[in-house]
Amino acid sequence: MPGFELFGAQERKEVNEVLGTGILMRYGFEGARKGIWKSRELEAELCRQLGCKYAQLVSSGTTALTTALAVLGIGAGDEVIMPVFTFVASFEAVLSVGAIPVLADVDESLTLSPEAVRQALTPRTKCVMPVHMCGSMADLDPLMEICREHGLILLEDACQSIGASYKGRALGTIGDAGTLSFDFVKTITCAEGGAVLTNDPTLFEKADGYSDHGHDHKGVDRGADLHPFLGTNFRISELHAAVGLAQIRRLNEFLGIQRKNFALVKEALSGVPEISVRAIPDPAGDSCTFLSWFLPSEELMRAAVAELKEQGIAGGNMYWYEHNWHYIRKWDHLRGSSTLNTLNEGQQLGLRDLADTSYPLSDAIMGRCLSTQISLLWTEAQAREKGEKIAAAVKKVLSRSLVK
Repeated sequence: MPGFELFGAQERKEVNEVLGTGILMRYGFEGARKGIWKSRELEAELCRQLGCKYAQLVSSGTTALTTALAVLGIGAGDEVIMPVFTFVASFEAVLSVGAIPVLADVDESLTLSPEAVRQALTPRTKCVMPVHMCGSMADLDPLMEICREHGLILLEDACQSIGASYKGRALGTIGDAGTLSFDFVKTITCAEGGAVLTNDPTLFEKADGYSDHGHDHKGVDRGADLHPFLGTNFRISELHAAVGLAQIRRLNEFLGIQRKNFALVKEALSGVPEISVRAIPDPAGDSCTFLSWFLPSEELMRAAVAELKEQGIAGGNMYWYEHNWHYIRKWDHLRGSSTLNTLNEGQQLGLRDLADTSYPLSDAIMGRCLSTQISLLWTEAQAREKGEKIAAAVKKVLSRSLVK
C-alpha cells in the first residue's frame, strides 16, 4: 500500500476520458458527457469485485461513515460502540449525526474486543461499529451474535481494509452496511473518495439521496427531482471516480504484491523469538497492508522505535500508541470536547464520561505494538532487507536489555 505508488497509464486513460467531455460532475449533463459515467462504472465494479448488491460513492471515507449512520437511522441520543484504536474520522462521523461515541477496548487483533462490547452495552446502544484496522479484520462472528442478541445495528468501518475478507466475504459487505475510503494513502485511491456498501435496497436508495441533497434521482431531469428527505452534499466527482475505476481494476494486483512482501518481512522477523504478530481472525483474508507485531513490554518497544530512528529505518513503521490521529491516548480534542459547534446534551455527557475513562487493557496492547507498512514498490530483495534490518535492530535492543 498505498495505490498511489503504482499510479500510471491506466489511471491517466480514465481521467483523460472525463477531461475529453468536460463533464466533471457525476450527475446530469447526459448529452454532453458522451456516455462517460465513471462513478456508475466504479460503483458497479465495487459490487462485482466485493460481492455486494449496492455501492454508493461519496466524497471520502468520513462522509461514507456519516451517510451510513444517517441512513441507518442513528442520531441524537443513540450510542455507537467503537474501538479506541481507529482513525479520528470514526468518532467524527458519529458526532456529526448527533450520536454518542462509546469507546471500547481492542484485543490483540487490534480491533474491537467482543467482551469489551458486552461491557459497554447500555439501553441507549443502537449500533456496534467495528473498525477493520491496518488491512485486517475484526472477529465478526461474536460481534454479529451480540448484535442479534440485543437487536443492534452492525456497521463495518472497512475504510482501511478494502480487499480483505472474513470467512470468504469481503469486509464492508457483512454487516447492515459498510464503508470504504479511497483517500490518497489507501490501498486503492481516488485521491479523495469513499463508498457505502449494503445489500439492502432501501438503505441504498436512502444513501443515494442523502449524499446528494435528498435528490431522488428518479427522473431524467435533475432539476425536476423530488426530495423525499433532507440530505447534504457528499458527492464524488467524475475525475476522482475515474482514478478509482482504474485502481479498483488493479486491486488483485496490489493485494498479490502486498501479500508476497508481507510474507517476506514476516519471515525475517520470525527469527526473533521475542517478536509476536497480531492476531488475525481469518489469516487468509488479510489484505496485508501492514505487518503489526509486538514486543514483550512497552519499554522494549519504545527502545526498538528509538533504535529504528537512530539507524534511519523508522519510516513506514507506525507506533500508534504515540500517534495523535489513531489512538485514544492522544485524542485530547475528543476528551476535552473541543468543538466549534455546540454538542447536544447527550453528547456532552458522553464525552464528559470519556474524559475520565482509562483503557489499561488497550494501553498494554498498543504500547507494545508497531505496524510496518508494506510497500507495493519493494522488490523481493528490498522486502527481505526491510525485515532483516528491523530484526537486527530489535536484536540489538534485546541484547542491551539482557546486559541490564
